[in-house]
Amino acid sequence: MKKIIFYTSLAFLVVSQTYAQKKSKKAPAEAPTVAKKPLTHEVYDFWKDIPERIVSHNGQWFGYALNPQEGDGKVVFYNFTTAKADSVARGNDLKFTSDSEFGVFKIKPQLAVTKAAKRAKKKKDELPKDSLGIYTLATKQLVKFPLVQSFKIPEKSGSWVAFIKESEKAKTPEAKGDSTKKAPRAKAKKESEENGYGLVWRDLKTATEKNFPFVTDYEVTKNGKLLAFASTGTDSTKAGVYVYDIATKQLARIYEGHSKHKFKKLSFDDNGSQLAFVADLDTNAKTQIRSHKLLYWKMGEQTATLLADESTQPAQKDWLVSGDYTPKFSKSGDKLFFGTAPRPVVQDTTLLSDEIVNVEVWHWQDTKLQTQQKVSLERDKKKSYLAVAHLNDKKLVQLGGVHLPDVDLVVEGNANILVGHADEKYSGQHWDWNPKEDIYIIDAKDGSQKLVKEKVEGNVRVSPEGKFLYWFSNPDTSWFAHEIASNKTIQLTTNKTVRFADEEDDHPDFPRAYGVAGWSKDDQSLLIYDRYDIWQIDPKNPAQAKRLTNGRPDKKVFRYVRLDPEEKSVDINSPLLLSTVNETTKKEGFVQLAANTSQITPLYEGDFNIGNVVLKAKDANRVLFTKQTFKDYPDWYATDLSFKNITRVTEANPQQNNYWWGSVEIVSWRAGDGTPLQGLLYKPENFDPTKKYPMMTYFYEKNSDNIHTHYAPRPIRSYINYSYFTSNGYLVFVPDIVYKDGYPGQSAYNCIVPGVLSMIDKGFVDKDKIGISGHSWGGYQTAYLVTQTNLFKAAEAGAPVSNMTSAYGGIRWDSGMSRQAQYEHTQSRIGGTLWEKPMQYLENSPLFHAPKIQTPVLMMHNDDDGAVPWYQGIEFYMALKRLNKPVWMLNYNGEKHGLTKRQNMKDFAVRLYQYFDHYLKDAPAPAWMTEGLPMVEKGINQRLSPIQAEPASGTSKLGGSGK
Repeated sequence: MKKIIFYTSLAFLVVSQTYAQKKSKKAPAEAPTVAKKPLTHEVYDFWKDIPERIVSHNGQWFGYALNPQEGDGKVVFYNFTTAKADSVARGNDLKFTSDSEFGVFKIKPQLAVTKAAKRAKKKKDELPKDSLGIYTLATKQLVKFPLVQSFKIPEKSGSWVAFIKESEKAKTPEAKGDSTKKAPRAKAKKESEENGYGLVWRDLKTATEKNFPFVTDYEVTKNGKLLAFASTGTDSTKAGVYVYDIATKQLARIYEGHSKHKFKKLSFDDNGSQLAFVADLDTNAKTQIRSHKLLYWKMGEQTATLLADESTQPAQKDWLVSGDYTPKFSKSGDKLFFGTAPRPVVQDTTLLSDEIVNVEVWHWQDTKLQTQQKVSLERDKKKSYLAVAHLNDKKLVQLGGVHLPDVDLVVEGNANILVGHADEKYSGQHWDWNPKEDIYIIDAKDGSQKLVKEKVEGNVRVSPEGKFLYWFSNPDTSWFAHEIASNKTIQLTTNKTVRFADEEDDHPDFPRAYGVAGWSKDDQSLLIYDRYDIWQIDPKNPAQAKRLTNGRPDKKVFRYVRLDPEEKSVDINSPLLLSTVNETTKKEGFVQLAANTSQITPLYEGDFNIGNVVLKAKDANRVLFTKQTFKDYPDWYATDLSFKNITRVTEANPQQNNYWWGSVEIVSWRAGDGTPLQGLLYKPENFDPTKKYPMMTYFYEKNSDNIHTHYAPRPIRSYINYSYFTSNGYLVFVPDIVYKDGYPGQSAYNCIVPGVLSMIDKGFVDKDKIGISGHSWGGYQTAYLVTQTNLFKAAEAGAPVSNMTSAYGGIRWDSGMSRQAQYEHTQSRIGGTLWEKPMQYLENSPLFHAPKIQTPVLMMHNDDDGAVPWYQGIEFYMALKRLNKPVWMLNYNGEKHGLTKRQNMKDFAVRLYQYFDHYLKDAPAPAWMTEGLPMVEKGINQRLSPIQAEPASGTSKLGGSGK
């Protein structure tokens, strides 16, 4: 495809430079420092991200992946002692050993080599394979192993790795002219998914290795003492399940099998002294119903023993042991949880394809819609129900079932009770998306069930020590706890003085909770969030709630930062790290809280966003975090828990200095009904208030809190890229919207149009060059707004609902759920059924106001959209086409609600910017806008270049002056 020059108001000044850049194909980051230039579509591929990051246990090393959006990345090792970094090309999936001496990771093949193989139509097993990299941190020594599928290292101890490696295929050519007849040989066993591949165990310190052939599954203990694997065997080694003792180097076969037996779901207990696995011992591959066995081995025993099979499983008659559930030991190791499942319904294999009837019966009392059943079909086929084996006496007990499908372990399985969730009798209410369930306590000893609470509308969880159930009840907008020992339910919050649910929620539904930080030790208290603060509430004395922070007077939000990913409870006797966000100034940072005294010590704060992840070294006072602004990528910074000395560790995109960027500020105005509002205004770099600028308008409910969010240039999934627009001389206005039930369209008008007018009043907005863009909910509002105002010169509406009357009765195909709740309770905010509020459905539907539209409209609505049905876009397109309004609809075949294929994202970015440049900058229109794209050219020609010069005037021959 021809490369396209992106037309901007600066195009004639930069075209030669852009062309030279394309010809050289050299990334700007490597070029000498030059005068700044606007972002182009060519920058996407080499712009980098940091998708992986990890800190060693001793805090000396920070490992991260640094990857371009398209191309070969690398894994980087940063040494805090030397403040220097080393890297390995194409590394990913990095893990540090628990002793902090080695980095183990995969190495991807070169992207160019992989693409070349695909172009050559190579089969899947002929494509380039990953390698394994082992990096010695102290010496920078790298060892590689080719053709590696997977690897595992012990989590908590040991300095070794186990990995599955394919054999290198080599052919020995026969000598030419050799006509000697050779005796036929037995066909050699080949590596495959069925037969398995080679497993390598390697001591990372001594480089000692042990190889095991034809392995189909493997597992390592957390403490690094044992390696277990299943093998289909060779002539010299029998098939079965083996355990390799790392200390003694002894290999023991704990279960003898046949080469056609299948062993999987290997699972060790926490101490590494017990192993469970699932076996399929039927050697007939054509058997449709597979009868799995649950097998168990304990250290010191010679062989694994049978715990459960189809004849002994504890569920009802004709059930089976599940082959899809991975057995799980309790933390104490005295229980083994496993899955059972009903005998599956199978196809009659004697029927011909033209004898099979495929019909769906949509029954009026279906608890799940047929569409939901279709979405969950494969998951339902693998659904299993929890059972337990008490290992001391080998007693088997069924815990869950069809009517109690979900069961939670209590105290990591150590407790003698479990919690069951049953929602079947409420799931038929397809018009209500608020989940409801009955809660049961299950006795692990005998499987008996006791109803605790009916019709709980909230997410019921178990406290860490298993003393309480707790949940936020949506109808009550309150937190509750249920003490299991006393069978007593306690209301923890009342909302009389403090609201623990969203104070600004404007949906016709119950507001959602702000959440919890967690439980203190021994389940003594629950730490609950309100809008700003953290409250410590003792479930045995909720009236004496203690506020630990005092953020409300200053509108400062405090939230707990969890530093230990394995933490079960919050240690309120030790200093706690909290994040902060000032709602007024938008500054973010960290403070330290002494919970016992409510003493807060400020640590670090500034005009930036601190991100959602803070990493701490397990065995050292080393902390890493990100901070970002509109101008600054979220690079990583290192400090300790005092936050006194902060060091920048990464610089992902130094080439950004070569490009124009921009700035952002908070702006305020009043809605049409007088409501005070805020929004964001993005300005080009070197903004001149005496000039007139074209302005883009983009929105999605509320965005002003995102003032410090960085938007790297990248292809468009669904919404515009602010950085690209400001770099190319646009203003971007992002208004907040507040809604009134029953009038979502009018609410958008009430907030957005006065906001745009207030921007025009500032004197630097070209009132005749204003565009508007939105996707999904924003796409709907865009479509509605152009039926009510001619303020915008051009509009782009992505995946819009155009007809609420037809959309109301539709299906969200990705989930299979009814769309009714969307309008009655959630985002669409009508607040009633179609027959209760028919006028609101009509008044808020853009389709019925289409004749009033005078603004050109670009749409992107894809034929596999599972959120907003594609026919909604078609209805709007056909209305505007029938009315002879300028409209284009882009349908990327097979794509869903937002684009996922990179080639499509790139294409959409080019077309969207071309569209707005044409209307807002008088750039020439490309051929796809002026002449369309015939079906016979689809996938061949994209028609991205203009076919003739366009007049530089306020009116395009494409129509729609926008005035």
